[in-house]
Amino acid sequence: MPMPLIHVERVGPAPFIALNVGGTGDLVVLLHGIGGNRRNWRDNIGPLAQHFQVAAWDARGWGDSDDYDGPLTFEEMSQDLLRVLDHLGHRRAHLVGLSMGGRIAMHFAVRHPDRVQSLVLCDTTQGPKDWPLERRNAFIQSRQAPLLSGKTPADIAEQVAASLVSPHASVEAVAQLVESLAMLHKDSYLKAIEANVADVTLADLSLITAPTLVMVGEDDHLTPPAEAAEIARLIAGAQLHVVERAGHLINIEAPAAFNERVLAFLLAQSEPVRS
Repeated sequence: MPMPLIHVERVGPAPFIALNVGGTGDLVVLLHGIGGNRRNWRDNIGPLAQHFQVAAWDARGWGDSDDYDGPLTFEEMSQDLLRVLDHLGHRRAHLVGLSMGGRIAMHFAVRHPDRVQSLVLCDTTQGPKDWPLERRNAFIQSRQAPLLSGKTPADIAEQVAASLVSPHASVEAVAQLVESLAMLHKDSYLKAIEANVADVTLADLSLITAPTLVMVGEDDHLTPPAEAAEIARLIAGAQLHVVERAGHLINIEAPAAFNERVLAFLLAQSEPVRS
């Protein structure tokens, strides 16, 4: 089956959001992590777009999307996601979120349940809700310090990438992650670090009613399988799937296994176009 053509769209008003879009059918929105951008889904968007309309975004302040004034909030990102659904003409969407993208998806699903058809939550967390303030501040400082001292995202990309992937990750997967990290907007990334630690109670997961698949790499040390299991426990009826020989970026490290499991789940929740 030929891969659908993927094109770029921009969603306004400012801050404009850049999307890679392809396929037809029910809408699937791909939400990247804090170190990512829409290109992280390069091995996933084509196979999914054979059955769905798929949109991979650059969140505000990432990739080719606009930067913005003031601090970053998950409420703003949820409003951006509403703009994407409205722009593409869909009342509801399947949300596939990795790491920070999973947190955005959970935030959105609680506040806009009528706009969510299903959720795939990958290598994500409920947030540092049990961390004392001192630990949260220390985490922010440790992540921001190299950049505040004058280094660029490209300077720290290899070190950060090595901390995220499985020992089994291919050279190609690591290179893709390094490329992604090097493209970060420095100021927006600094604000995102604070937002991801400051927003400690994004959602009461028991309020989520959409069919949910929780996925995690067995070698993910940042958001480990135990955290994924707890998320799946809190969401009624949620499925849990552990991806072998993968770390924090399962869609990049194990794209074939990721695509197979996600596609099977989405097909069970939808009326997709089958070419």
